Amino acid sequence: MTIEQETPQPKQTSVCRDGIFRRLFRNREGAAAIEFTILAIPFMMVLFASIETFIAFTGEQLLMSATDTMARKIRTGEITFQVGKPGYKSNEQFRQAFCDEISVMMTCSATETTLPNKLYIDVRPVTDLAKFPDAVPRTTTSNSSDVSVADFKFAPGGPGTTNMMRAFYRWSVITDLVRPFITNLRPAGTSMPKDYLMVSTAIFRTESE
Repeated sequence: MTIEQETPQPKQTSVCRDGIFRRLFRNREGAAAIEFTILAIPFMMVLFASIETFIAFTGEQLLMSATDTMARKIRTGEITFQVGKPGYKSNEQFRQAFCDEISVMMTCSATETTLPNKLYIDVRPVTDLAKFPDAVPRTTTSNSSDVSVADFKFAPGGPGTTNMMRAFYRWSVITDLVRPFITNLRPAGTSMPKDYLMVSTAIFRTESE
């Protein structure tokens, strides 16, 4: 008589459980998406900051080019503020002409020519170059610092005079990563500065008649 020994069956639940956990730890699906999500935010911030810095630099070059162009027109007598002379332009007309020069990248509102909000222009004769202003005129308090335009005017001198032309433009910074480092204006009543003040200057001597 042969006695057959019963072969013990493996525990299916344990094998099944071990297989599930083994497959779970080996599964790499979705890892790339998670890694990209973690890295995307700082990467995009740096990317947009670089793009905005480049655009702001281009805008500053445009402002300088417009200043040179308008200064040349005053120097040659193509533009004058003397009433009755050919090429006469009022302050508002001169500002509109300047806005047209920078309209490729910079916007002037419908009321910008009469009520300056972003673009400020100062044109005047200079009798003593030793007293040429070498700093941005500012109104500064303990909590604010803004450009002061109280003394700005459009009054270029006549033929043979030395003149100064300064143009200031408020460039709004969008990227939060860049804003704290390049904004240089803090208007009163604002909690977060957002404007970068662009400055362009030209000194020229008008042609004699």
